[in-house]
Amino acid sequence: MSDSLVVCEVDPELKEKLRKFRFRKETDNAAIIMKVDKERQMVVLEEEFQNISPDELKMELPERQPRFVVYSYKYVHGDGRVSYPLCFIFSSPVGCKPEQQMMYAGSKNRLVQTAELTKVFEIRTTDDLTETWLREKLSFFR
Repeated sequence: MSDSLVVCEVDPELKEKLRKFRFRKETDNAAIIMKVDKERQMVVLEEEFQNISPDELKMELPERQPRFVVYSYKYVHGDGRVSYPLCFIFSSPVGCKPEQQMMYAGSKNRLVQTAELTKVFEIRTTDDLTETWLREKLSFFR
């Protein structure tokens, strides 16, 4: 592993928030947006949203900075069943500073393990985050 790869710790308060988010009972879409605090070298909570669509979520993500998102999505299957998958979305826009890119990329796996998520996706532009894109990604997890 490269010496320049920084793996950030996950803020203990964020760990607790992610644990509670996993077991939430609400049936609307919700999101937790996280960022890397460069000084503390820690993944921290940036913002939390309730009742937010993929298109609304896209508008909350910076176009030129990476972010991590945990998204609880109300997914209606073709046969009418409803599930609420938790998705990890790594927004890694083209044009970010390489140093920033490395900090996020190096911290992604630890955050995914901490949040105990299996549906892990990456977008390279915020425009990619649409309901159609998300449904297409989730269709592999029937």
